[in-house]
Amino acid sequence: MDPRPAAKPQYDLYLNGAWVPSATGETFETLNPATEQVISRVAAAGERDVDAAVKAARAAFDAGKWTQLSASDRGKALLRIAEGIRKNLDELAFLETIDAGKTIGETKNIEVPLAAELFEYYAGWATKITGETIPVRGNYLAYTLREPIGVCAAIVPWNFPLLMAVWKIAPALAAGNVMIVKPSEFTPLSLLKLAEIVHEAGLPPGVFQVLPGFGPSAGAALVRHPGVDKIAFTGSTATGQTVMREAAATLKRVSLELGGKSPNIVLEDADPEAAARGAIAGIFYNKGEVCAAGSRLFVPEKLHDAVMEKVVERAKKLVPGDPLDPKTRFGAIASKPQLEKVLGYIQTGKAEGAKCVTGGERAKVGDGKGYFVQPTVFDGATNQMRIAREEIFGPVLTAITYKDLDEVIALANDSPYGLAAAVFTRDVKKAHVVARRLKAGTVWVNTYNIYDPALPFGGVKQSGFGRELGSAAIDNYTELKSVCVDLNL
Repeated sequence: MDPRPAAKPQYDLYLNGAWVPSATGETFETLNPATEQVISRVAAAGERDVDAAVKAARAAFDAGKWTQLSASDRGKALLRIAEGIRKNLDELAFLETIDAGKTIGETKNIEVPLAAELFEYYAGWATKITGETIPVRGNYLAYTLREPIGVCAAIVPWNFPLLMAVWKIAPALAAGNVMIVKPSEFTPLSLLKLAEIVHEAGLPPGVFQVLPGFGPSAGAALVRHPGVDKIAFTGSTATGQTVMREAAATLKRVSLELGGKSPNIVLEDADPEAAARGAIAGIFYNKGEVCAAGSRLFVPEKLHDAVMEKVVERAKKLVPGDPLDPKTRFGAIASKPQLEKVLGYIQTGKAEGAKCVTGGERAKVGDGKGYFVQPTVFDGATNQMRIAREEIFGPVLTAITYKDLDEVIALANDSPYGLAAAVFTRDVKKAHVVARRLKAGTVWVNTYNIYDPALPFGGVKQSGFGRELGSAAIDNYTELKSVCVDLNL
């Protein structure tokens, strides 16, 4: 008997504290990208379901059973959710792996535990959301209040289904808001399991709801609905632009975490071995399906051969395999459309004249089924090639050679994106100088892909605006009210 968890054959919407089919009865299949087999059928939310969820959320918010709950009690509820996540670690990791193609090592050891940690972190924030007393002219008492926005909606991507949702859910709930989540149609399972955990934690009906469905129906309905006060979106820049345009009609609050083409800069004094490790971690974690992936590697002429030799050597050791095998370090691309997109960009890179020094093909694993791609490294590229300009969102590294510091900073900043960046150097002064000059929301020094619940994350330029994580996320989910009292007798 297989001791592993199992997905349910069918999932409904989690709406107003209950599991219900969609209003139309429509469902969709979710596939295992490593096997191309159907995992489950999932109810597809439409406009009527969104309207029902928004009304339930509004009623819950206005009734105050969550909003007016003491901050301490809200924090305790978030701790119960965190405890539920840890209790269901194996099942959540399994669902995330079979739904998104991630390795079980990543989901079980990193991502699901971090989701629990995020709820614990924001449980602590619940009692620390405070205003200020402000000295003003005259005999007045002036102070500010931080109040919840109201009905919030999160539209989350398929690359980190659970984590990207929790980045939004935890601070929103801590601040007293109610939340509706629309997961990607490619990866809804872990969030539907989270709904079970939240239900068991005892949150009132309507405070937290999950509506799996498609962007043009469920997602668009949430963005347009006048009863939604705030949209938090993570996804492509093109979709983010649509969200922003549609949200303008009702002037709802919007925060966007969008695409990236992040530069990973190796300076001349860097340790080639450390730089190569950083390059591999920057681009190949989660098969390169990371918005902040270090997809552009800038290597100085003097260190080019030493760094690239080690990068290629390490890339070749990353062999795609069964994501459920604990020994596998490189899983499957999350969907067939994404597989085709990645392979298309690889062909584009070859046609543009970049040199494919390793990988570059679809990988065969087991019986040949599954959406696997070899870890791919291009060398001899220029910053004007499409593979250096456009977000591939896959395991494709583009290496570009440069001459001096001013040139590489100009090249790094010559991008429509500005989500993240990294610099590898042994010179602490240069590290700080480069970090200041790079146009990015996050700059890592001598490391890559380091995240912490307390460290704000977000982008500039076409990578979006607003910050998630840390105290900055509380700003996303609170309104600031000024109060002025006349004390003149």
